[in-house]
Amino acid sequence: MPQAETPGTGVGSPPRLRWWTELPLILLVYGAYSAGRLLARGDVAGAVDHGVAILRLEKLLHINAEHPLNRLFTHEAWLGVPADFWYASLHYLVTPAILVWLFRRRGERFRAARTWLMTSTFIGLIGFTLLPTCPPRLLSTGHGFVDTMAQYSSYGWWGGEASAPRGLGGMTNQYAAMPSLHVGWALWCGVMLWAYGGTRWAKAAGVAYPLLTAIVVMGTANHYFLDAVAGVAVMGVGLLLTRPVTRAADAVRARLRPHTTTVTGVPRATGSPIVSAGCQTSAGERIPRQRTSRPEPGTEQGASPADAGEGAAAATF
Repeated sequence: MPQAETPGTGVGSPPRLRWWTELPLILLVYGAYSAGRLLARGDVAGAVDHGVAILRLEKLLHINAEHPLNRLFTHEAWLGVPADFWYASLHYLVTPAILVWLFRRRGERFRAARTWLMTSTFIGLIGFTLLPTCPPRLLSTGHGFVDTMAQYSSYGWWGGEASAPRGLGGMTNQYAAMPSLHVGWALWCGVMLWAYGGTRWAKAAGVAYPLLTAIVVMGTANHYFLDAVAGVAVMGVGLLLTRPVTRAADAVRARLRPHTTTVTGVPRATGSPIVSAGCQTSAGERIPRQRTSRPEPGTEQGASPADAGEGAAAATF
């Protein structure tokens, strides 16, 4: 049941979600994401230094999984080409599809899920700004990486500069590798499928999609292993901030919304009021020092006239 409005407070149930208000909000966040990537290009030399430092740390910890995966995708076109299609497409198709599905089928869960995704995206933008990072594919050849997007560009619409359509690579920030929002968004999609899919196939897809995305971003030399880890961490922080962000949004909405006070009607009292000295009181209410009239003996309700007469006669003696 919808939550009833509390009298006198003007506070009612949360506003009903409408697609014509949600869509501009999502487009605004995506626009901020794209613009943030462009504005946070940073110094190329510094981005390369950050990439090399991450690679050295991974080698020290023996977790540089991107090297063997990139060699596999480079030598096996039947793996490399689908991986490039995966990287260039699903990031922009699956996430909006999950949002639409949640809005239509799980409306009660949509707002929290959308807030989680948007909050994490803004955190990722902070990471792009503070730590511009050169992806493995843009390092010098001495580091042993091959840009599979450039190698297999004849199979798809992307060019050698980025996963953007051919000729538009200059409109993207190629040094926004840390954190990997490809992995972060895929994790969000996986959680939604696992939690609300309702079938075994949906749960299996919820597990497989983020894992395969992590393999793809490393195999195509677009991200380091630690980029993927950072993408997961960003989603974790975004999840923790979802409730505070929602409460803050509600507070802002309450301030912007005009305050309306609901006046509740006072129920009429039954019975005739007592009127004294021009003041009207409700039934049963007494004015201070007002004498209480008592019925004459024998005039109580239900007494007969004869009984009343006998009582009056007795009162005179």
